[in-house]
Amino acid sequence: MRDFSYLRAASVDAAREAAALPGAMLLAGGTTLIDLAKCGVAEPDTLVDITYLEGLDRIDVNERGATIGALAKMRHVADHADIKSRFPAVSEALWQAASAQIRNMATMGGNLMQRTRCPYFRDPSNFPACNKREPGSGCSAIGGVTKGHAVLGTGEACIAMYPGDLAVALVAFDAVVHLGERRVLVDDFFLLPGTTPDREHAIEPGEMITAIEIPGSAAARRSTYLKVRDRQSYEFAAASAAVGIEFEADGRTIRDLRVALGGVATKPWRARAVEAALKGKVLELDAVRAASLLAVEGAVDHGANHYKIELAPRVAARAILKLGETA
Repeated sequence: MRDFSYLRAASVDAAREAAALPGAMLLAGGTTLIDLAKCGVAEPDTLVDITYLEGLDRIDVNERGATIGALAKMRHVADHADIKSRFPAVSEALWQAASAQIRNMATMGGNLMQRTRCPYFRDPSNFPACNKREPGSGCSAIGGVTKGHAVLGTGEACIAMYPGDLAVALVAFDAVVHLGERRVLVDDFFLLPGTTPDREHAIEPGEMITAIEIPGSAAARRSTYLKVRDRQSYEFAAASAAVGIEFEADGRTIRDLRVALGGVATKPWRARAVEAALKGKVLELDAVRAASLLAVEGAVDHGANHYKIELAPRVAARAILKLGETA
């Protein structure tokens, strides 16, 4: 880790001004940034500490939805009574996202800004070719060990998987990221690698996340987050699904359906084809299984990650059927 300057921001405006400086990076919980600095991926010239900014840790929930400050701790949001009742998938995603120690430290805004856990990205000394670190240098993961890499949203430049859980639930329910003067849908906040794999978030110099807004809906109230992983605790998803359902009065016909996948794509992946196939249909096992296969249309594997193409539809179907059983 190289030397850097430390600045404690006294206001949001001061933080944004400092963040616009070349080589500046924002510091909140530090659970991601410190890791990246230790392995030589992040090399900030200045750390702008926003930990002590007042008012950015609020959690406000009403009939219209929830507004969660960027500095709210993951644990506090996961355990908030109104979040648990109105947005259970969000609470469940947060509880399954990390260890208790990390949840106590990590912030909501920092969670959205976390970067991929691709081992080739995080090991510059052994794998100098990484388009996320050095655009145009190549992708060491392609042709390497790919068990944990993406099968959706990939390209020749990058196959790194998005590792988070929270954002998968947020994408499912059309959450919005507040960036000061701009508001961006969470689905648009995360970028596909395309020709600029080094840019993962739609945030500009001088901007910072101030809040996350989640619209209220019947589907959000009846929702769940299902995560399949190699071990039960503190592990990234092999595949996950955030699902919410609203039924018609008969309790069987699907009025509204939200499905988003994690652990299988280069960003949180909204499975709109699955939603469209089941809306207006009676919830039945065969129909759900058939529709869930649409979640991985266009998927491309690189050998060891082929299992994700079979696993993801099963996880989506299981989550949908789980909610059906509680109807």
